[in-house]
Amino acid sequence: MTRRPDKLSEDDRVLWNLVARTAKPLKGKFAVDIPEIPAEVRPSQPQPVQPMANPGAAKPKTQHVAHALDEPTLDKLSKGRLPIEGRVDLHGLTQDEAYSLLFSFLHRAHAGGVRYVLVITGKGSSSGGDGVLRRAVPAWLSTPAFRPLVSSHDHAARNHGGSGALYIRLRRARL
Repeated sequence: MTRRPDKLSEDDRVLWNLVARTAKPLKGKFAVDIPEIPAEVRPSQPQPVQPMANPGAAKPKTQHVAHALDEPTLDKLSKGRLPIEGRVDLHGLTQDEAYSLLFSFLHRAHAGGVRYVLVITGKGSSSGGDGVLRRAVPAWLSTPAFRPLVSSHDHAARNHGGSGALYIRLRRARL
């Protein structure tokens, strides 16, 4: 049996810090102070998603829009004939936590040669509005930070979460 290295990668450290911040100490124990992630390691933070004032207005041409998945690929993913090699659930996370987790997850998946992943955002609050992450994640995927990783994305089939999840095709890793 080989021994794992004692040092965490930066992606694992980001993920661990996100998880550790949500943990509550046992009764009679004190919380441990978790240091902030250095700014040079942290990906650029997302801007909060604002409701669109005029949804019919054209987007500026400078914004890059990721392509939607083609129909045959979408059909194969929904029927399970094309494997989903990774999945991440962003339920219950703040926008900052979700952004960091999504970025580190996609970065690790891309480095590992994974091609298709499922990102679960949830459908939103039960108070009638659609969820913040449900609107924000597709916008994040079009930002410069995600462009080298994401080739295309589309809503998932009903059996994979429907409108509360996204299929993402990652770009091929350059060797």
